[in-house]
Amino acid sequence: MLSFGDPSPYTERIRAAGTALIIQVTDLEEARRAVDLGADVIVAQGTESGGHGARRGRSTLPFVPVVVDLAGPVPVLAAGGIADGRGVAAALALGAAGALIGTRFQATTEALVDPSTSRAIVEGRGEDTERNRVLDIARSSRWPSKYTARTLGHRYLDQWRGREAELAADPEARQNYRRDVEQGNIPALPMWAGEAVDLITDLPSAADLVATLAAQAEDALDRAGGR
Repeated sequence: MLSFGDPSPYTERIRAAGTALIIQVTDLEEARRAVDLGADVIVAQGTESGGHGARRGRSTLPFVPVVVDLAGPVPVLAAGGIADGRGVAAALALGAAGALIGTRFQATTEALVDPSTSRAIVEGRGEDTERNRVLDIARSSRWPSKYTARTLGHRYLDQWRGREAELAADPEARQNYRRDVEQGNIPALPMWAGEAVDLITDLPSAADLVATLAAQAEDALDRAGGR
């Protein structure tokens, strides 16, 4: 999946490899470009999502149907703030072909994230998440200013919130961050987590989670249809 930048330099190589061209979009300009490039699947990411996303994007509920209308016959997946089958059902009701789910799968037994991240997600609340640039700057990760990252709380975020320019100009602070990672004082990666984290209360296997999501979505759609 191509995200967060101009996908055009990579599209021909992807097609030559016989791979589906999947492009994630965070605004209508990106969505139009994805359609023009002939994307096979478009992922419409709302601002509720964990990890990186648009600093000034739209929430999933109003954004997805606009992208669906724009995309025409191209399948659209909804992303952002979806952590159970009710969210999947809502995505389908908005016209999406399905959902791309991230945070929920970080809290599964097969997840490759640090175990402390999985535990924090299970224990977290939506109001504990925050979009910020602090941790990208502290990690010397050069993300365009258009994008921020939604994470759970972090002591560097508490220390440097609102002081991003000062942090960017302080090499010692960034060195301290790297040292804390090397010494195991903080996880190597921030705890990416979306606003639907409240709905995550256990650590199932990925297979069990997929089965649960499908059953919940089917039940939600049946109830919505009055069956």
